Amino acid sequence: MRLELRKASLADVSQLRVLIERSARALSTDDYRPAQIEGALRGAFGVDTQLLRDETYFVVEDSNGSLVGCGGWSFRSTLFGGDSHAARDASLLDPVTQAAKIRAFFVDPDHARRGIGTMLLQHCESEARVRGFTAVELMATLPGVKLYAVRGYLAMPRVNVDVGNGELIEFVPMRKPLV
Repeated sequence: MRLELRKASLADVSQLRVLIERSARALSTDDYRPAQIEGALRGAFGVDTQLLRDETYFVVEDSNGSLVGCGGWSFRSTLFGGDSHAARDASLLDPVTQAAKIRAFFVDPDHARRGIGTMLLQHCESEARVRGFTAVELMATLPGVKLYAVRGYLAMPRVNVDVGNGELIEFVPMRKPLV
C-alpha cells in the first residue's frame, strides 16, 4: 500500500476529528478507562487548528486518499491539547533555549504498528531541526510511550491531567535531543 505524507489543511479538520476519535477509542483501551478516553477527547485529544495555520501538522493518506495517521510539531509553547483545551499558550519558543513540541499523533487502528507514527515523527523532528531547535519534547499517552522510547525519547515522571467529570488521565512527558 502506498502512503503519502502531506501538510494538513483546515479542509481536513472533519476527517481529522474522526481519525483522532477512532484512534483514541480503539488504541487506548488497554491503558485508559472509557470515561478517561471520552474526557480526553473533550480537550486533551483533538484538533489544534493553530498547528494547521502554522503549517506544522501533517497527515498520512493511503492509496485510497483516506487519512490513516496524523501528527505534528510546534514552535509554540502549548505542549498538548486540541482547540478546546483550556491550558493553551501560543507564545513563540526560543530554539536555542527551548525544545520544540511534538504534538497530537494519532494512527488509524487498522493501520497501527506499520511505521506511520515513525514516518510522521521523523518528518517532524527533521522540520524542527531545520528551524534551529536542538531538542524536542512531548506529552505521551501511555499507548504512545513505546513508539517514542524506541525513537530515543527519555521519559520523565508521569503526570495526571484532569479531563473533567472527576476523571484524571495519566501522561508521560518525554524529551529527546536532536543531533
